[in-house]
Amino acid sequence: MIRVLIADDQSLVRAGFRVLIDSEDDMVVVAEAGDGATAAELTGGTRPDVVLMDIQMPGTDGLEGIRRITADPDLAAVRILILTTFDDDAYAVAGISAGASGFLLKTTAPAQLLHGIRVVAGGEELLAPGLTRRLIARLTTPTPPAVDDTTFADLTAREREVVTLVAEGLSNDEITKRLFISLATAKTHVSRALGKLGARDRAQLVTLAYRHGLVRPD
Repeated sequence: MIRVLIADDQSLVRAGFRVLIDSEDDMVVVAEAGDGATAAELTGGTRPDVVLMDIQMPGTDGLEGIRRITADPDLAAVRILILTTFDDDAYAVAGISAGASGFLLKTTAPAQLLHGIRVVAGGEELLAPGLTRRLIARLTTPTPPAVDDTTFADLTAREREVVTLVAEGLSNDEITKRLFISLATAKTHVSRALGKLGARDRAQLVTLAYRHGLVRPD
């Protein structure tokens, strides 16, 4: 059962999300919050698997809520999925950098939102296609940097290859097909790379790969 916390300042929106999520056999809403501070507090008390986080909320916004959640080592297993609009690129980038596992647009279809929750709960990153290119553009400089070998020095050749594929947007299943390895092996390489690079999740692996030149925008 995927436990979900909904953070949105509009009660009607939260009610809609609750009905949608609770209608699924493998999901349940464990708490609701109207601002980032409440979301962080309730996350500590309920330990959801996924926090569905709005960004623009009065008082303490969602970005600060993300920072508070990801700063607590006891909440390292919690995954955060941002809901944003096309005008919120900067917030989405800041949220990913702060430790969110991905973002979706508020215009996302219900089935896609449910899929997104499952993807993030399963440990994968989720970047809305319409914002991915703009996200990458913000993470990189006009002249892409040379590979920072210091950052990736502790990775084995295979781990480095896997991180590159993660940054290119491949899922674990796609990585297994590309490298002809088992799913368990792919997950192990990702897990070890996360530990060595001090990254919270796959979304931060993507950030590191672009910022330090391991992958360059096409």
